[in-house]
Amino acid sequence: MGGTQVAQKLLQAAHVAPEIFQLRPDYRALLMVVEGIPPGPSDDFSEALLREAETSVKDKLSNCPVTELPHIAAWREAYKGFGAKPQKTRNSLEALTRRAQDGLPRVNRLTDIYNAISVKYQIPFGGEDLDKYDGSPFLVRATGTEKFETFSGGEPQTELAAPGEPVWCDDSGITCRRWNWRQGPRTALTDNTSRVLFILDALDPLTDDVLAQAADELDSSLKRLSPEVQTERRIIGPSV
Repeated sequence: MGGTQVAQKLLQAAHVAPEIFQLRPDYRALLMVVEGIPPGPSDDFSEALLREAETSVKDKLSNCPVTELPHIAAWREAYKGFGAKPQKTRNSLEALTRRAQDGLPRVNRLTDIYNAISVKYQIPFGGEDLDKYDGSPFLVRATGTEKFETFSGGEPQTELAAPGEPVWCDDSGITCRRWNWRQGPRTALTDNTSRVLFILDALDPLTDDVLAQAADELDSSLKRLSPEVQTERRIIGPSV
């Protein structure tokens, strides 16, 4: 089976549980599978994207506190909806936006590109290494018994998901806690990653058009790296 067929099969098998839409009927997930990515360190191209994102954040925050940026405010309310305290548990978009004021992290070319696009379009992004992924992604609300393998102080640690929190999973367990808060190290991107599942999370007032624009820029940015890059995408919403 070719790469395109594998990607399509993975995306078609992905699902979001009904209880997620009961929590937030406005939720949409855009999933994109990208293959054939040449790994590499940060470079002039990724640096330019990061600087553009940093400038866009400074412009946005010149007249508005970070907690009142529309999509960040929506995610803070979503976190309250499943019992998390947003002032203590910040979604990935808010955490990156806050860091952008002093400078986004420079990690590697791939991570830099998607962090920049996340901040520019104000959309939480997740990136999962497909060579370490097991099956297709699904988003459910935790029962409180699911284990999450992570690190604390450099040492392996096992946590339990809180009852009711949304968790992205594959067939081997949780890949990201609290919707888009903390990714597990098992499927994290590295300098050697060449196949990625990207997850873009959207709530109102972010429109489907803006969601598509962010995905389009991610698509075109990665295809600039190599003619071998191939992408497939799917949006999952309450009626899909």
